[in-house]
Amino acid sequence: MDSQSSAVPNTVHKPKPHIAILIIMSAIGPVALNIFLPSMPSLTESLNTTHDLSQLTLTLYLLATAFSQLILGPLSDKYGRRPVLLVGTFIYAVSSLACAFAFSIEHLIIGRIFQAAGGCAGIVITRAIVRDLYDTRKATSILGYMTMMMAVAPMLSPIIGGYLDQWYSWRASFYLVSFIGLSLLVLSVFKLHETNHQLVDDMKLSNIFSKYKILIVERQYLGYVLGTSFGSSVFFAFIAGAPFFATKVLGLLPSEYGFYFILVSCGYMSGNFISGRYATRLSGPFMLKLSSVVLMCGISVLIYFSFVGFDHASYLFMPMSLIACSNGIAIPNGMSGALSVKPELAGTASGLAGFLQISMGALATFIVGFFHNGSAMPMVFTMVVCALLSVVAFLLMVRREEVKA
Repeated sequence: MDSQSSAVPNTVHKPKPHIAILIIMSAIGPVALNIFLPSMPSLTESLNTTHDLSQLTLTLYLLATAFSQLILGPLSDKYGRRPVLLVGTFIYAVSSLACAFAFSIEHLIIGRIFQAAGGCAGIVITRAIVRDLYDTRKATSILGYMTMMMAVAPMLSPIIGGYLDQWYSWRASFYLVSFIGLSLLVLSVFKLHETNHQLVDDMKLSNIFSKYKILIVERQYLGYVLGTSFGSSVFFAFIAGAPFFATKVLGLLPSEYGFYFILVSCGYMSGNFISGRYATRLSGPFMLKLSSVVLMCGISVLIYFSFVGFDHASYLFMPMSLIACSNGIAIPNGMSGALSVKPELAGTASGLAGFLQISMGALATFIVGFFHNGSAMPMVFTMVVCALLSVVAFLLMVRREEVKA
């Protein structure tokens, strides 16, 4: 029997959490990331710090998200999805409040690390919950619709964050996300059901790395994860460089940056819709090839405008909307395929995939920040390299004959 269709759990007696809870849970981490972006230039001035240090509030947020998933995924395999999600949401809410009261860049960075560690529980474990309940193609479809709906929050959050920054200060966005986290915690206590009824008894800390080794040696799993991770890194490179370039060079206000960011979110939602609509009809590898074509179209347009000059903000955000569309197609298909290689280790597979995806994104933000020179070139160059690596991983490591329809 095919590895992707095998070991699909029987869901007859499993209460299914409402899809709205999964959407909100998976959105709190991206919301905390995106609502903060328009405030980065003003934060640098408010805390009397440098561009490099303020960039660490983004880079270390991503790194904390990445490493936390290595632990949270296996913990959810051993102890269940529900308790890990509840604890993570509590940490997210409390640390967000701590960020609001930070009066130095060091304190803010520490708060952001804990905020990321708590918020990433929703990212990694909601994927495992979907895989607990559905087979590969159905899970891909649901993940596509989930991430399409989830994209509404990151789409609106830069706008909200921009206005909060202009009307109040950068601290206001942290008050807001803390309130969201506390509200979600109360809701989840009563409405979030456990879906993992096949707990892994031998998932001791000493065995975690052996489980990861099982996954890493699977070429198919590695292809899915690397392709998705490099594709996501294109987006992370953009959000590392775009706020400063758009506000300092193009002269956009923080709120205007938020409105232009809608183009990016709409592109991502379009890709999610395509994935949700056609994932049950078309094979995963075909969808990944489609995403690669869209990605290279967006990158080509971006390269063109980087040479002729970004005379208008739309020249920067419109090609990024194509790139975001490719991510919207690739991420649900790539993640669903990765989690289906070893379905009995769905939580661990999700954690490792999330770690590689976010850590590569963090590396991309670091590179953009390190080579920051006031122009768009460090950002564009990093995006181009990551896009090419994503296409190579998908085309060479994920093959149609390896994944049966």
